[in-house]
Amino acid sequence: MSENCSQSCGSCGEECADRKVDFSEQPHELSKIKKVIGVVSGKGGVGKSMVTSLMAVSMKRQGYNTAILDADITGPSIPKAFGIKEKAMPSELGLFPITSKTGIEIMSINLLLENDTDPVVWRGPIIANTVKQFWTDVIWGDVDYMFVDMPPGTGDVPLTVFQSLPVDGIIIVTSPQELVSMIVAKAVNMAKMMNVPVIGLVENMSYFECPDCDKKHYLFGESRIEDVAKQYGIDVVAKMPIDSSLAGGCDKGLIELFENNWLDPIIKTMEKSEQADALFIPEFAGQDVPAQTGSQV
Repeated sequence: MSENCSQSCGSCGEECADRKVDFSEQPHELSKIKKVIGVVSGKGGVGKSMVTSLMAVSMKRQGYNTAILDADITGPSIPKAFGIKEKAMPSELGLFPITSKTGIEIMSINLLLENDTDPVVWRGPIIANTVKQFWTDVIWGDVDYMFVDMPPGTGDVPLTVFQSLPVDGIIIVTSPQELVSMIVAKAVNMAKMMNVPVIGLVENMSYFECPDCDKKHYLFGESRIEDVAKQYGIDVVAKMPIDSSLAGGCDKGLIELFENNWLDPIIKTMEKSEQADALFIPEFAGQDVPAQTGSQV
């Protein structure tokens, strides 16, 4: 037991003999899931769901069986990006996910609601329990990579996912704004508390490339993402531009047809891990994440 133990095992990532509670959940007996990757962000509106979708599509193109667990219960957007309108139907065995056009298994609260626009006005514990049921009651089948689209922040759902699911690593999505250092710090610190490796940092809306002159314009100013990543001991694995065709593809449910190579570096990192048959190693292992200092806004 740590000298600083608060006796609050539910919010502690330490493994010790005195740990009183095990929140881990087993998937459905018919599910075979090899790796679970969380996609997180410290704030909303940075393109986390889009990155989740692109990662699942990209890994599917590499020949892996992929799935998306949409844990953003109050703001689900994954089904729309894939153009899915049918509803998930329960059976005696459990609940089957909906399969996209290219074979990606997807489960989202919008696949269970009568209307996509129906609001989910639930308390935190009910939302967190729904996420657990997406893991325990859904028959996922044979999945090489499951990507979990988490809601922004460090609240009930991210904590539930980290404690209940065997998360192999997380991808942090952010944008090139001045408050990025504070946002990244929150995500990294939570990952450290829960002993979950950070695979890398994805900067979305990094720049706009003019179609006429091919010049890159930095609409949010010059990015400081490299400095921030170095400060917290993680890698910048992708810089994604503002692309109206991608946004249009998501709106039309055609994200599976979108071609890009922005996420290739992180895909190669994950494939190396696959070939080595090893888990991702936390970049912060054995070291302290720097504390936030001063105002970042």
